[in-house]
Amino acid sequence: MTVMACSISNAVDRTPDKFKRREEQYEQAIKRLGGVEIPAQMLGIITMALEQNPDQDFLGKLYMNLNLGNHWKGQFFTPYHVCQMMAEINFGDGTQAEVERKGYISVCDPCVGAGVMLIAAANAMRRAKVNYQTNAVFVGQDIDQIVAMMAYIQISLIGCPGYIIIGNSLTNPPTGHVLFPKDTKGQEVWITPLFMHDIWEMRRAKELLLGLFGGTVTTEKTVEKEHFFMFFDFDKKEVNYGD
Repeated sequence: MTVMACSISNAVDRTPDKFKRREEQYEQAIKRLGGVEIPAQMLGIITMALEQNPDQDFLGKLYMNLNLGNHWKGQFFTPYHVCQMMAEINFGDGTQAEVERKGYISVCDPCVGAGVMLIAAANAMRRAKVNYQTNAVFVGQDIDQIVAMMAYIQISLIGCPGYIIIGNSLTNPPTGHVLFPKDTKGQEVWITPLFMHDIWEMRRAKELLLGLFGGTVTTEKTVEKEHFFMFFDFDKKEVNYGD
């Protein structure tokens, strides 16, 4: 998980201290594994599984089926169909109107596990005709580093803009504006590739201008409904899921 998560993160997040730290984590993990073959094969399997069926918690189900859950940390992952029901209740017919009003919406799971709730939310938004890749921010936090990395890998691969925080949600919850994540004491923030897309950079710039000029800056809200970017290639590989 460390190798896969660091590979995704360091491809897009070049913040000097983060990049250096994750390069070191990557190298140490590769040494323990004896090479890149195993994580490379695993990443290929996970990518194909989520491409064939994005409506699933692939790593979470695998983790629990292998009895890897730590009951001392309360790791009893919610089944996907339960999260799907919860997501459909929250992201139904009114979601598109909310996006039109605000420009984007956000969803947070403070006990994210392998990301099942965020994955279900993304798929519910897609069915509600909301392009979650350009109009939603996904935030997850977990105290367990391994499962938090699992969540980071999965939401990155299905193209969720946002970030995963490793840390205790009770003692070190996320603070500040949702568009400006930053590491604080007791936290480590992993930013997904889609959160680096130009549309989110523009939104962050807008928020900074609003702060400077007292809320007088106006920009057109961007609401895209159809096209979804795959494999982090924002220009050439688009998928139209249609209805």
